[in-house]
Amino acid sequence: MTPPSAACVRALAATAALAVLGGCATSVSTTSGPITDAQVARDATPNEDATRRARVRMELALAYFGRGQYDVALEETQRVLAIDPSVGGAYNLQGLIYASKGDDAQAEQNFRRALQVNPRDADTMQNLGWFYCQRKRHAEGDQLFQQALASPQNRDIARTLLAQGVCRSMAGQLAEAEAALTKSYEQDPGNASTAINLAEVLFKRGEYERARFYVRRVNNVPTMVSAQTLWLAARIEHKLGNAGGAQDLGRQLRSRFAESREAAAFERGQFNE
Repeated sequence: MTPPSAACVRALAATAALAVLGGCATSVSTTSGPITDAQVARDATPNEDATRRARVRMELALAYFGRGQYDVALEETQRVLAIDPSVGGAYNLQGLIYASKGDDAQAEQNFRRALQVNPRDADTMQNLGWFYCQRKRHAEGDQLFQQALASPQNRDIARTLLAQGVCRSMAGQLAEAEAALTKSYEQDPGNASTAINLAEVLFKRGEYERARFYVRRVNNVPTMVSAQTLWLAARIEHKLGNAGGAQDLGRQLRSRFAESREAAAFERGQFNE
């Protein structure tokens, strides 16, 4: 069985880098070629203030981080802090970088430093909470999610609730996970990651009809279908006694995602695992 956190991991990975900009009204560069200092010189002349120059450097750091160029991204965050040491988003991004590199001590230290700079930064709270959750420090993670939800700086409550719900599911707190994911779904019903994680939790709780509702909403959108969503749907139909439906979903799984572990599980008939 695919862990219920799988879809959420992808969702959070896609949004965490954007979150570290905090209050900066800017966006990550989407240029396909390498980013050079010439872009900084073009976008931020020596006459511009430190805030503008730091913001441009943050854009570069985020772009490099998004490409998996962690060392270069780290250098850019250090340049940001050399310009303005009060940019908490730079420490937040450093936390994400070190976590990606497997340096947990440095990651936690930088997340904590970001919160020292801005104690109400919901993005850092969420990133640190997810960091703890992935390391099975579920209670500490949940506490940070609660703080992030209460923060007036939180601009994406649905995303925080999604992370909290998955963390609770990973801790085996299924009722609490359902509560958080349901709230997240109410805030953002179009989020496929929320729907699939909620369906996973409901499946674990034996709420098969309700789980079917949410997974069908995902599978009804062709661009959202994955091996995980088809396999979950097949297992739900199996539990509901709909053998034909389970086999049909399994055939779709085998046809579209033949090399996936979910397809292999279907071939072995592992509906109950």
